[in-house]
Amino acid sequence: MELTPEIQSTVAKGLALTTVMLSTGVLARYFNVKVNYTRKINHFAIFFLPVFIDQQFNAETFTDFIYLAISALITTLSLVSFYEPIRQAIPPFQLMFEGFDRPEDRPHTLSWLWTQFAAGFAVMLPMIWLFGQWGLESLVVIPILINVIGDGLAEPVGVRFGKYRYKTKALFTNKEYFRTFEGSACVLITGFIVIAMHADYFTTTQYALAMLSVPIIMTLTEAYSPHTWDTPFLMFTGYTSLLMVMQF
Repeated sequence: MELTPEIQSTVAKGLALTTVMLSTGVLARYFNVKVNYTRKINHFAIFFLPVFIDQQFNAETFTDFIYLAISALITTLSLVSFYEPIRQAIPPFQLMFEGFDRPEDRPHTLSWLWTQFAAGFAVMLPMIWLFGQWGLESLVVIPILINVIGDGLAEPVGVRFGKYRYKTKALFTNKEYFRTFEGSACVLITGFIVIAMHADYFTTTQYALAMLSVPIIMTLTEAYSPHTWDTPFLMFTGYTSLLMVMQF
């Protein structure tokens, strides 16, 4: 069997994600690192590493919807390994799960993970494919970076430095959760930085519109999205706002 770039990329992604998840489990279990931090490391890895690794292997992901769908399906189905009977029987899966399992999310940790992954990929896949069809591959990583870096930093910054809190809801429960303005500011600042990094791919008008709209829209999206379930909303508003900007 020929080792195509797609096959090599898939193997590399599996190894990379497994390594990251085991490492965060070790940090949470043996070094008492807060799961609020280790969870966000996993968040970054799951939504950024696949795109980054595909680019390194020159895998044809932007035009091959079937390849994108299979990759997302494998990632989502891999969460089956975190079901309690399975992870209790296989210790490495339990260790990986501990890097995700915030005490305040129980007993919904796994259901929120599963549904957020499925919804996140359901938004990302068609958008990545569409951007590829329209020759906008260079902009694909913008919402991903704002999500994984901005939203990834929002919780750790909020936990460590947050003083000004506001309430948010979550799926499947009436319990109230809190976000912080300091955390949400991470999304806004990251948005400005990421757009600036891609300035060469915009016209002057597009760049101005992107700066004025994308970071603010994604920040408001993060603020109003359900607890643990902001990724699909961030991806949708991020890609949609970019598409609108590129019409000018």
